[in-house]
Amino acid sequence: MSATANLKKEYKERIVPALMKEFNYSTVMQVPVLKKIVLNQGLGDATGDKKIIDTAIAELTAIAGQKAVATLSRKDISNFKVRKKMPIGVMVTLRRERMYEFLERLVRVALPRIRDFKGIECKLDGNGNYTLGIREQIIFPEINIDAISKIAGMNITFVTSANTDEEGYALLKEFGLPFKNIKKS
Repeated sequence: MSATANLKKEYKERIVPALMKEFNYSTVMQVPVLKKIVLNQGLGDATGDKKIIDTAIAELTAIAGQKAVATLSRKDISNFKVRKKMPIGVMVTLRRERMYEFLERLVRVALPRIRDFKGIECKLDGNGNYTLGIREQIIFPEINIDAISKIAGMNITFVTSANTDEEGYALLKEFGLPFKNIKKS
C-alpha cells in the first residue's frame, strides 16, 4: 500500500505543480488526471480451446491484483469459427489504489524486464489517452514462467482526463512512463 501512497502523493506534490506551470492552468482542477488503466488480451485461439480463456483470466488476475473477466463476441463470424457470445478475450479495468499500484509495478519492475528495451512509442490517440502493446506476459514477476503454456501479448490502455495529446503525454511522462523520444508538437 505504500507504493500507492507514494504515487498519489507524488502526483499531488510534484506532478500537479509541474503541469500547471507547463500548460499555464489557472486552477488545479484543469490539470489532467489518470482516470483508469485497462488491461486487455484478445485470444483468437480460444475458439478451439476453452482452457485458454481460463488460463488467461488467471494470469491477468495475478498481474492486475483484481479479477479479470472474459469478453464475448458480438456477432457470428463463420470464417473465424466464432459464434455470438463466445468468449474471445479477457480484460480488467483498474481504478484508484489498484491503478496506482499497477502503474508503479509496470514502470519500476515489468518494463525494465523487456529484452533490448529502449523505451515505448509516444503515439497517443488524439484525446490524451495512450495504449501500450506488450508482446509477452512473462515480463510481469507475478507470472510463473514454468507454468505458462503459451506466450500471449496484451494491450494496456491509460485513460486520462487530458483534452489534448500534449497534455496526456506530459502527464504520463511525469508518472514515469519511459517514452523513446521527445513528442513532436
